[in-house]
Amino acid sequence: MCDGSVNLPPGFRFLPTDEELILHFLYRKASLLPCHPNIIPDLVPFFHDPWQLNGKALCSGNQWYFFSQVMENRVSENGYWKDLNFELPIFSSAGKKIGVKKHFSFFTGEAPSGVEIGWNLQEYHLCNFAFNYSSFKRKRNRKLDFCKWVLCRVYERKNNSESLCYGDDDDNGTELSCLDEMFLSLEDDLADISLPN
Repeated sequence: MCDGSVNLPPGFRFLPTDEELILHFLYRKASLLPCHPNIIPDLVPFFHDPWQLNGKALCSGNQWYFFSQVMENRVSENGYWKDLNFELPIFSSAGKKIGVKKHFSFFTGEAPSGVEIGWNLQEYHLCNFAFNYSSFKRKRNRKLDFCKWVLCRVYERKNNSESLCYGDDDDNGTELSCLDEMFLSLEDDLADISLPN
């Protein structure tokens, strides 16, 4: 969990949509525009294990956010990020494709025989054709490098890989909250109690 030491005031949580991450943060970073407030740090994440991000990346709840330069090998001291070959397009509210989100999972050990331990990475990329670069260059006289930067969101799944549902017939894939589990355990305890007549 977060230690709460990153630049957000008490009571505030960072819960942006995919569109907001692309338009308000990644686009500004890649365009060399200032971002106010400047709360997402730059990291070379693949040299850190995911559990080492606390205090280095922007933390909100159980999610860590940071900028990184695009890298081929996503390897850390204790493992590697495996590309899940799953990519989702991100659209603006106007229906224009503005980016893509790629998914990775962290494995401990060496590739390809590592063990998945329940950490996920979502890597946000800008679409080159989504923005009018020529007018931006004329106004700002800056070189844009949209392929250089990505925005990353790392989070730990609530259940480890052994307890995840992969389409078993017995399980519908619904995850129970802590309160649901507590109430279900109370029902089990109540079933064992015999009431007097």
